[in-house]
Amino acid sequence: MMRKEKPVAGNYYHLYNRGVRQELIFLENADKIRFLFLLLYCQLPLPLSNNEYHSSIFEKHGSFYLHANREQISAALPHRRVELVNFCLMNNHFHLTVLAREDTGVSKYLQRVLNAYTKYFNIKHKKTGHLFEGPYQLVRVKGNDQLLHLSAYIHRNPRSIRELRGKESSYPFSSLSDYTLENRWDKLLKPGIILEQFKGGDDYKKFVETSSAKSIENKLAEEHLIEE
Repeated sequence: MMRKEKPVAGNYYHLYNRGVRQELIFLENADKIRFLFLLLYCQLPLPLSNNEYHSSIFEKHGSFYLHANREQISAALPHRRVELVNFCLMNNHFHLTVLAREDTGVSKYLQRVLNAYTKYFNIKHKKTGHLFEGPYQLVRVKGNDQLLHLSAYIHRNPRSIRELRGKESSYPFSSLSDYTLENRWDKLLKPGIILEQFKGGDDYKKFVETSSAKSIENKLAEEHLIEE
């Protein structure tokens, strides 16, 4: 495990964790939907509410209904703890990149996400005890080159699912489609720092597809952005 450093406002961070003993943290799509909802909304200093409603909307339309509380969200955006840049949820682990907006923002953000999700998971699936393998892992991204490689690495994760190979953009629990097609989450996802370096979504998709997986992993391992 990587040693966690104290996050500092203005820096980008790779955050990840996996299930205890590498067990599944998502048993069904509904679990991934709930976790994704938490990733998006816990950026804001707002109480969580109508979780089941938002989940049902996602199951029907592939997105969350934001219009009902758009004004509340807009008012809270200047006070967000982090900016979510990209993400990918896999069956027994997750990866995301965030920009810290305040020194304690990252820890407050992810602790809230993981605590809320663990409570939901244990109640729903009649489990007890720890769900995740210790504290979440946090590693600072030290430059633009690393930020780009990390983005490609995160968005290539679904390639481990046989039926998704070559169709990663169709996976709803990754932000790749938000980069290559349309951002489903408006200002709750901030891909601009990555996308502004490409001609458009198709150009970025080509970068992800043609980047060598081994070279990406070697580069990030050298900089301690992923576990070797």
